Amino acid sequence: MSEDLNPNDIPANSEEKLHNITSLDGLYENWFLDYASYVILDRAVPHINDGLKPVQRRILHSLKEMDDGRFNKAANVIGNTMKYHPHGDASIGDAMVQIGQKNLMIDCQGNWGDPVTGDSAAAPRYIEARLSKFALEVAFNADTTIWQASYDGRNKEPITLPVKFPLLLAQGAEGIAVGLATKILPHNFIELIDASIDVLKGGTPNLLPDFPTGGMADASGYNDGQRGGKVRVRAKIVERDKKTLAITEIPFSTTTGSLIDSIISANDKGKIKIKKIEDNTAQNVEIMIHLAPGISPDVTIDALFAFTDCEVSISPNTCVIQDDKPRFMSVNDMLAESTHFTRELLKQELQIKLKELMEKIFFSSLLKIFIQEGMYKHADYEGSSNFEQVLEVLNRLFEPFFPQFYREILADDYKKLIDKPMSSITRFDVKKTDEQIKALEAEIKTVKHHLKHLTEYTIDWFAKLKEKYGKGRERKTELRTFDKVEAAQVALANVKLYVNRVDGFIGTGLKKDEFVGDCSDIDEIIVFRSDGLCVITKVQDKVFVGKDIIHVAVFKKNDERTVYNMIYKDGASGVSYVKRFSVTGVTRDKEYDLTKGSKASKVLYFSANPNGEAEIINVQLKPHSKLKKLQFDEDFANIAIKGRGSMGNIVTKYPVKKITLKSKGISTLSGRKIWYDEILKRLNVDSRGKYLGEFDGDDRILTVMSNGIYELTSFDLNNHFFDSMILIEKYDPEKVYTVVHYEGKSKNYLVKRFMFENTPPGKETSIISEENGSKMIFISGASQPVAKVDQLKGKTQTPETIEINLAELIDVKGMKAMGNRVTVHTIQTVELIASSEPEPEPVAEVEEEIIEETEESEDTPPIATEKPAKSEETESVESPKKSVESPEAESVEESEETPKQESVEPPPIKKIDFEITNPDDIDIDDKGQLGLF
Repeated sequence: MSEDLNPNDIPANSEEKLHNITSLDGLYENWFLDYASYVILDRAVPHINDGLKPVQRRILHSLKEMDDGRFNKAANVIGNTMKYHPHGDASIGDAMVQIGQKNLMIDCQGNWGDPVTGDSAAAPRYIEARLSKFALEVAFNADTTIWQASYDGRNKEPITLPVKFPLLLAQGAEGIAVGLATKILPHNFIELIDASIDVLKGGTPNLLPDFPTGGMADASGYNDGQRGGKVRVRAKIVERDKKTLAITEIPFSTTTGSLIDSIISANDKGKIKIKKIEDNTAQNVEIMIHLAPGISPDVTIDALFAFTDCEVSISPNTCVIQDDKPRFMSVNDMLAESTHFTRELLKQELQIKLKELMEKIFFSSLLKIFIQEGMYKHADYEGSSNFEQVLEVLNRLFEPFFPQFYREILADDYKKLIDKPMSSITRFDVKKTDEQIKALEAEIKTVKHHLKHLTEYTIDWFAKLKEKYGKGRERKTELRTFDKVEAAQVALANVKLYVNRVDGFIGTGLKKDEFVGDCSDIDEIIVFRSDGLCVITKVQDKVFVGKDIIHVAVFKKNDERTVYNMIYKDGASGVSYVKRFSVTGVTRDKEYDLTKGSKASKVLYFSANPNGEAEIINVQLKPHSKLKKLQFDEDFANIAIKGRGSMGNIVTKYPVKKITLKSKGISTLSGRKIWYDEILKRLNVDSRGKYLGEFDGDDRILTVMSNGIYELTSFDLNNHFFDSMILIEKYDPEKVYTVVHYEGKSKNYLVKRFMFENTPPGKETSIISEENGSKMIFISGASQPVAKVDQLKGKTQTPETIEINLAELIDVKGMKAMGNRVTVHTIQTVELIASSEPEPEPVAEVEEEIIEETEESEDTPPIATEKPAKSEETESVESPKKSVESPEAESVEESEETPKQESVEPPPIKKIDFEITNPDDIDIDDKGQLGLF
C-alpha cells in the first residue's frame, strides 16, 4: 500500500488484530538476516568437512542412492535430486555438469561440454553419469554419516558426506553469498596426498595451486590462498617460427574463445599487430597467431601478456563453513583440518568394523555352544511354547559360559538361536566354525593394531589412494616466477606525435604541425624548452607544455644510455655553462630546471644522444676588446656525465655569438653488461643470474637447444628463452666447443670439436645429424673437456669405465663435420665430468673523483677535464657515473618531488695571493678566461 495505515479505518470488532501487526522494517530486518544466513550456509559456501555445497552434496547422495554400477540419465539424476534440493532443475543440472567436468567424482558419458573451449554440455536427457570408483571409495559410508530430514520431511539426507580426502582443495570452489564470497583454487591431486602424509608426520604443508587448463603460474604472492593473495597465470606460448606463435595452454578462468576475443581486441586497438589468428583446438589447445611482416615474435609475446588474457591475475579468498559459521582460513590450515578429519573417519570405521567382528565371534561362539551342548534338544526348551520360559531355560543353560563372552546375552540373541532351522543345526561343522572364529580373531587383532597405530594406518590409506588413483593426475601447471612486463616497453607505435614548437603544444591531434615520430598511446613524452626547463607528460590529443620547444621525444624510464649534451647561459651572471646528463625518472607533469634557476637563462646548444655520443662543437664569441680569439672548440667527451640537477662547468664568461657542430662523436659509454636470469629466463642489466659479458654494437648471444639447434640472437632485453635451452653465453667466433652426440643412422656416439659459424641473427642451425634417433648428449666450451664413458668391452661384454680427454681424440674441424667415434666398444653412458671454462666476471667499474666547479674566480684555470675521453685504440673499463647530487631516483609515478641530495663539498682550492704590479702582464685567453703570463 502506498498510504499509511489509519487505525480509524479498522472496524471496532478488529481491535485484537492490531496486536498481531508487525512493522514492515522489522520484518525486513529479520527476513534479510534469515536470507543472508541461508545463502551463506545452504547455497554458496562449501563445508570444510566434505568440501561440497549443499546442491553438490545432494547430487552425489542421489547418485549413490541410484547406483547400480550402470550409467544413469542426467535427467533422472536431476529428478531424483529434487527430492532433496528445494530449487529448480536448472541449478541442479548446472552444478552436476560442473562436478562432471572436474573429472574426479563422476564418470561421464556423452557431451558434457568443455571448460577449455567454453562449449556447453548437451541437454540432460542426452548425457549420462555414475559415481566414479574414487568417489565410492572415499565419499560414502552410511555408518559414519550424520543424517538430517530433507526440506519436506519425507526423506533423509546427509548433513555432510564422510569424505576421506581433501576434496575441496582438489576441485576448488567459487561462490558469492550475501556480504562475503569464496574463491578456492584447485590443487594437484598427488601433491594434496603427499601434503596430507606430511601433516600426519608432523610436517607443515606448503600448497600451491594447479589448474586443469595447464599454463604457467607465478604463485609467489599466493598468501596461502587467503584474502590479499594473488596468482598470476599465463598461457603457454611457443614460437613455431619467426612469423608464427602457437598458444598450447591457456590461463585458468579463461576459454579459447574469450582469449581469442581479447587478442583480436588488442589488435584492433593497435596494442599488438597480427596478420591472422586461427583456432585449431581439438583434444589439445592450439591457437595459431600469424604475425605481420617485420614484427618481433619476442616483443609480441610480451605484448600478449601485457594487453590480452594471455596473462590473468586471480585473487583467491578461502572461505568455508565450519561449525555452522563462515570462516576464513589458509589452504594449508584447510588441508590439516581435512587430514585430521580423515583420520577421525578412519578411526570410526575401524571401531565399527571391530564391533562387527566381535559380534560375529560372539554369535558364532553362542551357536557353537548351543549346538555342541545339545541345548536345542533340551526337554524344557523343546516342550515350551512360552518365549519367556524359553529365555529363562536358555539363560540357565548358558550361565556357565557367561565369562567367555564379551557382553551380556540379550533376548534378541536367544531369538536368533531358536530361529535357526533344524537343517542348519544338523549340518553344523564345528571344525569350520573354529577356523572362522580363528580368522575373525586374527582380523580383530589387525584392526586393534590399526587403532593403536592410527596415524600410520592413515598414512597407508593416503599412500594407497595415490597408488590407485594418482596415475595421470600429475601437475599440469608449471610454477614459474614471472618478470613484470612493462606495457610501455612492448606497446606498438600506433599513433603519430606532432609538435608546435613556437606555441608550445604537442599531441597526436596536431596533424597540421611538425611530425615528430610514431609512438604508443600509453607512452610518455619528454620535452625540453629553450628556457632550460624539462617536463614529462603522457601522450594526449593536444597538451600545452610551454613555448619555444627545442626537443621532443618518447621518454624511456630508467634509460641511462641516452645522454643529453647542453650549453646554457645563466640569466643572472651571463656566464655560459656546459653539462652532460641523463634523465632516468621524474615526477610526471612537473617542470624541472636544468639551469642554475636564474631568470632569463637560455639554452645555447642542445643535443640528445641515444648511446652517449659526444660531439665536438665550435663556440664563437661576440667581439670584445680584451679577446684575442673569438672562437674555440669544445669536446663533450671531456665532460663527465652527471645528473640533470648538476650546474655544469663554465664554458666562458663572455657573450656567445653562435655555437655550431664541428664533428659528430662516438659513444663515451662502455659496453652494456648483461646477465641471464635462469629463473625468469630473461636477460637483465640488474646483476641477476649468470653474467654473460659486456655487449656493444653487433655483439651476439649464442644459445644451444637440447635438440642440437643453435641460434645467434641480439642482446635485446625483450628476448625470450625457453626451457629446452642448454647453453647461453656471449658469442665468440674464435671459441672452440666440444659436442658429443648420438647419430641415429649409424647408432654410434660421436664427438666433434668446432667453432660456431656467424649465422644471421634468428637463423636456427643444427649442429648434429638430422637422422631419426639422433640426439645431443652434451656440449662443452672447455679447452680440455673430459668425459666418463661406461662401455661394454670385448666379446664377453665386460663392463668398464674409462675417462677420455676429448680434446686429444679429435682435431678442430668444421661445424658440419660428423666427428669421430668416442670409442669402438658398446657405450652404455657417456657424461661430461670436466665443466666448461669459468664464467666471465663483471669488470669492476672505476669511478674517478669528480670535482664540480661552482664558481670561477680569476685565478681559476680554464675548463677542467673531468673525465678522460675514451680513445678508439684503448677501451676504457669505466662507465660514466652520475653525479652524487643527481636526483635521478625520482619515479614517474610519484606524486611529490623527492628533495635533491646535498652536493658533496669539493676539496678546498688553494688560493695564491699575489699583487699585480704591471697591468701589461694581464691578458685574456682565446676562451675569454682571465690569465697571467
